[in-house]
Amino acid sequence: MRKGRFILLAVGMIGVILIVWLISMAFNKKPAVLSSSASGNSATVSTNLTGEVPWDYQVQQVKVGDLIDGDMVLLPGNERISNDQNFATGDTIWVLDYMQATMKADSQGKNDVTLSQWKPIKSYKTKEDADKDIAELKAEIKTDVKLIGVYKTELDGSFRYFAVAELPTGQKVKQPISEERYTNFKSKKEVEVVLEEVHDYTDYDQSMAKFRGWAE
Repeated sequence: MRKGRFILLAVGMIGVILIVWLISMAFNKKPAVLSSSASGNSATVSTNLTGEVPWDYQVQQVKVGDLIDGDMVLLPGNERISNDQNFATGDTIWVLDYMQATMKADSQGKNDVTLSQWKPIKSYKTKEDADKDIAELKAEIKTDVKLIGVYKTELDGSFRYFAVAELPTGQKVKQPISEERYTNFKSKKEVEVVLEEVHDYTDYDQSMAKFRGWAE
């Protein structure tokens, strides 16, 4: 009897440990900085936007220079990248360049941004292939954001109008606006904006949302 109770107790403890482990794994799953809904009109984000984040991508045409130990040198910038597709010196190819940002937030939530140099990360035989990748890494979405407020300034009888909004990432952006938009925004708590969602090439779940304009 005691042996049977001991076995049941051991099985029960293992079951409890397994359940706790599964719950822990679910809560420790790394969230995306910006996860848009199917309609693309709303978003949830991580507000801890510090450290290194993806910033931008570009596609450019280059020429292959020297070949060094399985790598190739790209001209005219002399960047070095793996020669995965066995290109030859003198070939004209396309490359995907990546730029990242190092962000530090101060006590007011304002971010100090330091941008890296462009770095080539992948080569292509055609521009069409490169454009397919960049279309998946950069996307525009519309979403509602908190409108902190609007204000105007005066200089020599001329007025300038501004709006301050808080992005889903927690960043605060100040943008000049027209007098018409100033009047329209005065009574609003939220406004619809266009954001550019930039995903990390090596970790697609990590992304950066950048203001790209007003949607209304």
